[in-house]
Amino acid sequence: MGNTDKFEMIANTYDTPDRMKIAKVSSDAIRQYLVDAKSKKAIDFGCGTGLVGMNLLNEFDSLLFLDTSPNMINQIKQKITDVNNQNVDTLCFDIEKENLSGVHADYVFMAQVLLHIEDVELVLSRLFNVLNEGGHLLIVDFNKNENIVSDMVHNGFNPEELTDIMTKIGYQDIQFKTIYTGSKIFMGHDASMFILDAKKE
Repeated sequence: MGNTDKFEMIANTYDTPDRMKIAKVSSDAIRQYLVDAKSKKAIDFGCGTGLVGMNLLNEFDSLLFLDTSPNMINQIKQKITDVNNQNVDTLCFDIEKENLSGVHADYVFMAQVLLHIEDVELVLSRLFNVLNEGGHLLIVDFNKNENIVSDMVHNGFNPEELTDIMTKIGYQDIQFKTIYTGSKIFMGHDASMFILDAKKE
């Protein structure tokens, strides 16, 4: 379900005004949950063209942009060159296929990524292993929307159900709230987005 092929094709034209607006909503929401992040390492997981992570570049000591799509990663590399930030790196990697070994972070954030992931529990488990103790996983995604039927993506998530899965994995202090409601923002349908914050003790 990762939809890498699709993202490969649209990488050059991905940054539309609508996507940039949603990215700003997402990054503003993530910023509210950061504590003493200036000394912390972060990963923008499933970063796409980096629309969310680029808004948060100055919040962390270092930031790794990670995506399965080489073309998306190339877009990021261009943006990084433009801003000349030394504490930024990129990695093309598919965590659905293998463990991300040797990489650790204090914050992992993912915006509208989970809906593209087939085995949600597997990926959330692997990200748990990436987090340092005391680290946080921040998920921004769509609330479940029964009007959407697709083979390509999940039709959003029920944060309570996500909480159950994550608690089983070992995440703690899980909290979530709806942060945005918009017109035609999810596959042509009106939808709302939530942010979920979970901690690894």
